[in-house]
Amino acid sequence: MDLNTPHDTPPETLVASLVTLLDVEEIDTDLFRGARQPGGVGRVFGGQVIAQALQAAQRSTEGKAAHSLHAYFMRPGDENFPIIYRVVRDFEGKSFATRRVIAMQRGQPILNMAASFQTPEEGLHHQDAMPEVPSPDGLLTEQQLRAKAIDAIPEKMRDAFLRPRPIEIRPVRPRNWLQPVKGEPFHQSWFRCVAPLPDDPALHRAVLAYASDMSLMGTSMIPHGVGFTTKGMQCASLDHSIWLHEDFRADDWLLYAMDSPWAGHARGMNRGSIFTRDGRLVASVAQEGLIRKREV
Repeated sequence: MDLNTPHDTPPETLVASLVTLLDVEEIDTDLFRGARQPGGVGRVFGGQVIAQALQAAQRSTEGKAAHSLHAYFMRPGDENFPIIYRVVRDFEGKSFATRRVIAMQRGQPILNMAASFQTPEEGLHHQDAMPEVPSPDGLLTEQQLRAKAIDAIPEKMRDAFLRPRPIEIRPVRPRNWLQPVKGEPFHQSWFRCVAPLPDDPALHRAVLAYASDMSLMGTSMIPHGVGFTTKGMQCASLDHSIWLHEDFRADDWLLYAMDSPWAGHARGMNRGSIFTRDGRLVASVAQEGLIRKREV
């Protein structure tokens, strides 16, 4: 939500705004316009671009569900302008279909994405076990944790960090993002929409895509004791991949278990596994991000 969102905005309004944001408008055949969300920090949130691109691709398919996407960020998006999404129908088979999506803003591509879709079918099955973590019920939300630390938050950052959001996140082991310390490259959070979503599986996949860009890149910075607010840090998503394994609801609790196996050359590799509360692995995520530390 933008910085002008009142702090007493009802959860239903927050989620309705998110649904509207992700509902791309068809302006011509395989050409869509994504809503803009001014009033934030100037740069478009990467998860928004991924989710809108997925929605555009989903609007071009029937009878098949998205099972994977691979996106490359090329330029930062400007929140003051809409984003145009062009869908290319590369392949349409009986079982699978492939789409390419080019996200454009002011005549330049800001993201390229390829997505694959499959007709539902049964098959062999196995999965990793969900990590043993506390349930979300007794955990504090990110907003509650930030409110407790309000005196330590720089005044110019308070509105951005305390504004209400449509996605509720409850870290399993909260990190001090103002004064990060070195630790193992693992992070786990529960997340869900703060109010019910419509019964549209495509929308739930788009919301998961939106939320999957939250917290992930920071995992690769944990071993180095730095974070997004560390002076001299330049951070940006370079690419983002999601594999969608099973159906789920993004308004039910989902566990995001993240780790970082490697960082180097100003890049950090991050992975994530997303589980339902009853332990089903519903999505896997991978992302490489720019984590450049400049001398100040």
